[in-house]
Amino acid sequence: MSLFDEDLFEKGLAQRKATLGADYVEKNLAAADGFTRPFQEAMTAWCWGFGWGDETIDRKTRSMMNLAMIGALGKMHEWEIHCRGAINNGVTKDEIRAIIHVVGIYCGVPQALECFRAARKVLDTDGA
Repeated sequence: MSLFDEDLFEKGLAQRKATLGADYVEKNLAAADGFTRPFQEAMTAWCWGFGWGDETIDRKTRSMMNLAMIGALGKMHEWEIHCRGAINNGVTKDEIRAIIHVVGIYCGVPQALECFRAARKVLDTDGA
C-alpha cells in the first residue's frame, strides 16, 4: 500500500503553482533529492492538495490566514514567500499592513517589525 496519493499531489501542485508561481515551485521540486523529495511530495499533497484544495475558504482569505499564522510563528523566510503568494492571490498592500498590525497586537511589536521588514522586501521587489 502506498501512502502517496497522486491525485492529491497533482491537485496540490496546481494550487502551489497558482499561489507561489510555477517557476518557484518547479525550481524547488527540481532541487529536491532522495533525502528531501519525500517531504516535498508529502507537503505538496497534504498542505496544498488537502489544505488548500478545500474550496470552503477562498485563496485570498487562506493567504491572509497564512500571513497571520506564519508571522505569529516568526518564520520570516516562509512569511516572505507567502507574502508574494498573497499578492498573487489578490491580497492588497493595505490588507498586508492590517495583517501585520494584528500580528503586532497578539505577538508583539518586535514580530510586527520583522513582518514589515519582510513585506518591504517583497513590496519593493515586486513593485506592489
